Amino acid sequence: MPATVLRRIDQTRNMARFYELDIQPGLFGDVAVTRHWGRIGANGQSKQQWFAEDTSATELARRLLSQKLRRGYTSPVPSPI
Repeated sequence: MPATVLRRIDQTRNMARFYELDIQPGLFGDVAVTRHWGRIGANGQSKQQWFAEDTSATELARRLLSQKLRRGYTSPVPSPI
């Protein structure tokens, strides 16, 4: 499954941010929700959260995606999550 990429650009506030969200399988049947965020053009920050089952990971990913969309982030393509 490809990562979901979101952007929030507001030139009046000098804001150009990105947010990437991905669900990745682990080696031992576990699942990670990986987030990468920051200013467009910068390295940004990353965080991973590991779960025993994919339902919990999918629930977190959907909650994070919904939160970012409410805050004004947009996606150039439909989200796979």
